[in-house]
Amino acid sequence: MRIISANLNGIRSATSKGFLTWLASQNADIIGVQELKAQAADLSPEMQSPAGFTAYFHYAEKKGYSGVGLYCRRAADQVIVGLGIPEIDAEGRYLEVRFGNLSVISLYLPSGSSSEERQAVKFVFLKHFWSHLATLSASGRDVIVMGDWNIAHNEIDLKNWKGNLKNSGFLPEERAWFTRMLNELQLVDVWRTLYPEVPGYTWWSNRGQAYAKDVGWRIDYQIATPQLAATAQQAYVYKDEKFSDHAPLVIDYDYSI
Repeated sequence: MRIISANLNGIRSATSKGFLTWLASQNADIIGVQELKAQAADLSPEMQSPAGFTAYFHYAEKKGYSGVGLYCRRAADQVIVGLGIPEIDAEGRYLEVRFGNLSVISLYLPSGSSSEERQAVKFVFLKHFWSHLATLSASGRDVIVMGDWNIAHNEIDLKNWKGNLKNSGFLPEERAWFTRMLNELQLVDVWRTLYPEVPGYTWWSNRGQAYAKDVGWRIDYQIATPQLAATAQQAYVYKDEKFSDHAPLVIDYDYSI
């Protein structure tokens, strides 16, 4: 089972840069995309249903903003759109598909970098999301939560960690929340488990020459329940082409849907 997570920073922009063409060659089973920056009416037929995939989306109410999607090789048994919290769901940040005992989630966690108000929104989201994750992790289901978490967990997860100790995405409170999630809910950061010493950056600022110099952050994750995580065989961050300011995270599991 190949799972790909990709923040597109605009599905129309990423498509114009070849994302869907690349996707067609990946032999992926499920692809989670984030930051659609589009509504249904904005999507071409190719974006709505790439050949061989069934697509599901959770759009933000605000035009050109947020939104998540899942492309699946087979139709889901059940689709859950949103967390059931109106002010969160208005931003299109959570989409879950279920296949038997497997739940796969595309997540776009809020960024708090633009203002104190947005950081407060991020903390509210984390509070609500904790309860949801706790329920999921205790359900006995196999779960993958993939997407842009907008948190670099540890120093290895961003190049310039010393300069970002007071910045959103690397705040002590955010990192502590992430640690607690892994420890108390017994969830697994699949990349970091496979590659304890490989940074694995997935996002680079557009400022300066961050991408060229690989001054990045690892903020895109696949977080899984232990039994499922244990089947992960290999992972890589795809950088041969640039579809977005994020790079796709590809992980192969010895698991059948």
